[in-house]
Amino acid sequence: MSFSLGIVGAGQFAGQFAKLWRLHPGVGDIFATDLLPDRAGRLAAEYDLAGTLPSFEALLDSDVDAVAVFTQRWTHGPLVLKALRAGKHVYSAVPMAVTRDEIAAIIDAVRDTGLTYMMGETSQYNPATVYARDRIADGAFGRLFYAEGDYVHDMDLGFYAAYQYSGGEEWKSTASYPPLLYPTHSVGGVLGAWQTHAVSVSAIGVADDRGDGVFDKDISQFGNDFSNATALFEVAGGGSFRTNEFRRVGYPSHIRESRFRFFGTEASLEQLATVSFWQDKEGVRDVTDHLRPKPTLSPDDPSLRHVAPALRDAFTSGSAPVHDRTRLPAEFAHVSNGHEGSHHFLADDFVRAVTTGTLPPVNAWAAARYTLPGIIAHDSALKGGERLEIPDFGDAPE
Repeated sequence: MSFSLGIVGAGQFAGQFAKLWRLHPGVGDIFATDLLPDRAGRLAAEYDLAGTLPSFEALLDSDVDAVAVFTQRWTHGPLVLKALRAGKHVYSAVPMAVTRDEIAAIIDAVRDTGLTYMMGETSQYNPATVYARDRIADGAFGRLFYAEGDYVHDMDLGFYAAYQYSGGEEWKSTASYPPLLYPTHSVGGVLGAWQTHAVSVSAIGVADDRGDGVFDKDISQFGNDFSNATALFEVAGGGSFRTNEFRRVGYPSHIRESRFRFFGTEASLEQLATVSFWQDKEGVRDVTDHLRPKPTLSPDDPSLRHVAPALRDAFTSGSAPVHDRTRLPAEFAHVSNGHEGSHHFLADDFVRAVTTGTLPPVNAWAAARYTLPGIIAHDSALKGGERLEIPDFGDAPE
């Protein structure tokens, strides 16, 4: 049985998932809405959707079964909550929300309604995370005690254009979005493999000095001047992990923007921009090819004409050998993928959860554990690195 879907926010990212859900046998009619109606119309025409709706409120009043939220980062929490309370299943782009109260309200709504909520964290299917998850499951690390997750994406490599596209004339006020409030690519890649959660954090923020009006407290909608931040988390059961959220960094983020390392008592895994290594007490094994996605779409493809050239690599990657594609619908076999092979799996996760009534891997409780640590880390950075406890909403219900 298929379900109908409404896409909220017809920007640069939404089309990649509209294309996949349009092909998925579990999805029926798809509609789009955007504050800029022309964008919704363009998305509907390009991907042969069922049509557009004039507003988010009109979408909630419709008989659409589910919504997918691809709006500005700080708007996700309120929109998701309204959708759940209106009886819609929800797929949300990251992050889940920007405050603890918003996260708590979403979890309460999911619990009260029994509806599906899923956060589309791409690092859940980052090849290094998939590989580490498999090796943790078979005990190859021994006792895992430390991990690292980086989201290193320089503003010069596509983010200026992306914020100008989404933010209009006031784009500089939103381009200053605090790095630690967008933590899920780094935190989620670690916790997507390591089945634990963060219990405390100490973080340091680095004030920006570019002087171009971005990360300027007087201009920033968020009163933020941190362009780079580092957080050290303590985890339940013993151990720690460190994350970096960098927006001013000499690094080729178009090659790989998220990267991970895991250290156990018997073995370790380290991933850099172009290489990955499995290491134990006997030696080093190069696993680069096993973790390297093969591109499936040219960066010059017409479907990417609205995406800044420096961001297009994130939308063209195929799958890596480590990815098990046997569960995916046949319709995805020759379709472009993105974010190191994650898009196909995320799109299918949501459909499976809605149609079977089961929890997706990145359900509301997992999403909270991927998101809230960054919110508390930002508070720690504002307090000069003070160590703060991280609330936890518990495991997802059985």
